[in-house]
Amino acid sequence: MKRWQRWLWLAPLVFGGLCLLSVLLLRVVPPLTTAFMLASDTRPVHYDWVPWSRIAPAAALAVVASEDQKFPEHWGFDFEAIDKAIDHNEKSKRVHGASTISQQTAKNLFLWSGRSYIRKGLEVGFTLLLEGLWPKRRILEVYLNIAEFGPGIYGVEAASQRYFNKPASRLSRHEAALLAAVLPNPERLKIEHPSDYVLGRANDIEQQMDQLGGAYLDGLK
Repeated sequence: MKRWQRWLWLAPLVFGGLCLLSVLLLRVVPPLTTAFMLASDTRPVHYDWVPWSRIAPAAALAVVASEDQKFPEHWGFDFEAIDKAIDHNEKSKRVHGASTISQQTAKNLFLWSGRSYIRKGLEVGFTLLLEGLWPKRRILEVYLNIAEFGPGIYGVEAASQRYFNKPASRLSRHEAALLAAVLPNPERLKIEHPSDYVLGRANDIEQQMDQLGGAYLDGLK
């Protein structure tokens, strides 16, 4: 009984230590894969890591304009967006999320899809670790490399090669906005032969990019 009690005390410490080591390692080492890639039903998975210096600035600005405009300022959570989502979801059957880029990076890297309290609690923990141990630029760099832009297409390099036949370093503003436009649902929203809805989203994202300004992310470290 004492041995089992000892293990019950040690298990959370061991798990926490492994999580901490994983986050520290991935601060400097590109992830070989992610939890979402491993769980993907689509095979093969297309994933090509590229460093920040080989990603067009427009791609970074587009995903921030589309997904999380307060990314440079918040500490992992946008509480104003969370309040708005809760208010909307109480009145509508169409659920709106309020996940930041930091939360999405944590979820895609380490967790699984779903809405359980356990998964959400782990997401909060990993998000705090990422924000505490990684620079903002590293969080955005990893997100750009692991986000799914189409069935089995992970990261801006694989997406840029697949859809535009060019490296991510040469993406135009409109191409970057098209990629960001499908992020809410890459299974349904298509970059190839985009629908009017996707084109409309892309145009809106470009307008938001203009409002943020090209130097909006220059201060990220």
